[in-house]
Amino acid sequence: MSAHVIDYKIEGDEMQFVEIELDPQESVIAESGSFMMMDSGITMSTIFGDGSGQSEGVLGKLFSAGKRLLTGESLFMTVFTNTEFGKKHVSFASPYPGRIVPLDLSKNQGKFICQKDAFLCAAKGVSIGIEFSKKLGRGLFGGEGFIMQKLEGDGMAFVHAGGTITKKTLLPGEILKVDTGCLVGFTQSVHYDIEFVGGIKNSLFGGEGLFFASLQGPGEVYIQSLPFSRLANRVLSMAPRTGGKSQGEGSILGGIGDLLDGDNR
Repeated sequence: MSAHVIDYKIEGDEMQFVEIELDPQESVIAESGSFMMMDSGITMSTIFGDGSGQSEGVLGKLFSAGKRLLTGESLFMTVFTNTEFGKKHVSFASPYPGRIVPLDLSKNQGKFICQKDAFLCAAKGVSIGIEFSKKLGRGLFGGEGFIMQKLEGDGMAFVHAGGTITKKTLLPGEILKVDTGCLVGFTQSVHYDIEFVGGIKNSLFGGEGLFFASLQGPGEVYIQSLPFSRLANRVLSMAPRTGGKSQGEGSILGGIGDLLDGDNR
């Protein structure tokens, strides 16, 4: 095993956090801003990248950090290490309401592909890199950018997503079509592509976007019911504009719409 072996416990319902149990000299890596609390005896240090290339010298460290720049993440990650005797605990929290999904990469063919902002934390030794799309259409229209994130190794990793998360197990040749924003991640055996919704009325008035993700089995797919982008758009649509009135949700009638729905203050 190249990754540290860690135990964990997920707490909470809508706003979850994961508590990691570390034996002496065990470590866990995490994204900046996800730390919640830790026992005395755990040291915190900042490293380039994910720490998986530390034994490869300066070039390994730079390459590990450079991969994260391409996904829009920070050059640095934080490592939490138990430097004392006995078991210690450190906890990491979700950044918004949703669920935390534990992934044993040793049982997922050593690789899991996910949204670039889904990663929360992992055992030290897990590599957090980039998954290049071979088709330009995925990058231009996929909704998650040209590059997705990949988690590789044989340890535990944890991803988070909004709302309720469901896991679909696809049989060989079985196809599942998903809103691009609702796609959390999938195992490497799943074939992923972008398809046009089709139809003029669907494209102009459907309100569901022009493209969706098409996933073909075999493999497992994780889907979220409330992408953070969708939640943010709903909040912004109801934010007061000049004059104290909300913008409403997609109305093309403007002030007339306010009269029709009774908002004529």
